[in-house]
Amino acid sequence: MTAATRTRSGLDASVPAHTLIRDAQARTLFAHDVYAAGPEPLTVFRPDTVEELAAGIAAATAEGIAIVPRGGGMSYTGGYLSPTPRFILIDTAGLNRVIALNEADMTVTVEAGISWDALRRFLQPRGYRVRCWGTLSGINATVGGGMSQNGVFWGAGAGTVVDSALSFDVVLADGRIVSTGSPFFRPYGPDVTGLFAADCGAFGVKARVTLRLVKEGRCAYGSYAFDTADQILAAMAGIAREGLATENFGFDPFLQSQRMKRESLASDAKSLVTMMKAQGSLLKGLKEGARVALAGRGFLEGVPFSLHCIAERRREAEAEADIAEINRIVAAAGGTAVENSIPKILRANPFPPVNSMVGPNGERWVPVHGFLPHSRLIEGWNAVQAIYAAHADAMARLGVEAGAMLAAVSPQACLIEPVFFWPEALNPLHRHAVEPAHLAKLKGFGANPDATALVHKLRGEIIVAFQALGAIHLQIARTYPLKASHDPALWQLLGALKRELDPDGLMNPGVLGLGGD
Repeated sequence: MTAATRTRSGLDASVPAHTLIRDAQARTLFAHDVYAAGPEPLTVFRPDTVEELAAGIAAATAEGIAIVPRGGGMSYTGGYLSPTPRFILIDTAGLNRVIALNEADMTVTVEAGISWDALRRFLQPRGYRVRCWGTLSGINATVGGGMSQNGVFWGAGAGTVVDSALSFDVVLADGRIVSTGSPFFRPYGPDVTGLFAADCGAFGVKARVTLRLVKEGRCAYGSYAFDTADQILAAMAGIAREGLATENFGFDPFLQSQRMKRESLASDAKSLVTMMKAQGSLLKGLKEGARVALAGRGFLEGVPFSLHCIAERRREAEAEADIAEINRIVAAAGGTAVENSIPKILRANPFPPVNSMVGPNGERWVPVHGFLPHSRLIEGWNAVQAIYAAHADAMARLGVEAGAMLAAVSPQACLIEPVFFWPEALNPLHRHAVEPAHLAKLKGFGANPDATALVHKLRGEIIVAFQALGAIHLQIARTYPLKASHDPALWQLLGALKRELDPDGLMNPGVLGLGGD
């Protein structure tokens, strides 16, 4: 009996037929993430209820078939690329409901397949948002994916997305549904919710999530120009230490130029109108809209590094006061103010289409990252530049280009995220996720394995350099060396937990370096 036959016989008796997707096109699509490819799943399982999810997992693991969960598919670290062909892929798209909004306790409970964008559209008219409310890919990226991989951007001044979680309902390898922690307080005793946070599905599949809410505030904005990396990093760290911004991010010269090429900004009427509506009054909306339109795209011409800040407070005057303090810190670091179009439009349109997962001409795109303490940011930046210098000839010959995004995430740490663009054919996920009209405009490229191999080498060297500086990572999956960063005794504890919850090693085998190896 083949593995496919066993999977068919076990699952078909346990879940509705329409939840099992076996056509070749779907299986090929779900074998790819943004960066790489793995084996095709035996079937894609898209349950409509948590009970169906539990029944399907129990049926598959009883047959010795591995389980690999997938959220919105925005991973580029192999999170759902199985090392074995004997697996079913869990597509959580059918688990996309808001279960309960508790305004008295300031919590919301959702199914794990809901996107960050859908959750925001539910909460915003009611005056709420999640404390840390998603990544830029949130039009596709799911809450469950964020809780499993971790992520950062919106609300980064309060931490990463897992810091917003209070409790999970998790389906274990044998189909049991367990609840972690308390629905209104974390932690209650040892942080059990934290054990399942950022596990990439190694311990179980998240089915429901209860999240902390905050009241939506009023925003003020600032954008700034800097001549050097030292200046922008000093300003970001200073702003973070003072706790002045909910978002505090920047671009190096190359990534800035790429963004200005592919983002329509003020020329995009839809973005401009949305931004104007978000200002809170007709008069202010007209005023800010006029400023953005007049600035156009030229306001960053000749700017080496740019920093963009959003201050959010209960009252607009308080937010403006925070921006005034940010202005002081920026000036002390050697920066100057420029038109603040980017943070305004991004906040008004926080989850745009994921067209930026490819370059302006259809180049392939992939990031790599490290979180470093503020005291080691310059070392981290210089280490990356040294790697580029060592490979400059090969990068020029093969058309590999690199930029960087920077983001402060706490009074202690900042993200350095090198981003690569290179000429290479797009994969099925790109063609599925990028808007068709945008895809049709792209030049596109043929297969280029030599350039892709160089990108792989550069990413690996950057990870090693970051690790030498004590960096930590999000979206660990199958890319970052988690074990090397842990005390051996604590790693044994994680291994013991994995064996207890998943004795046959069937839950996302090998992810995080745990089990299945």
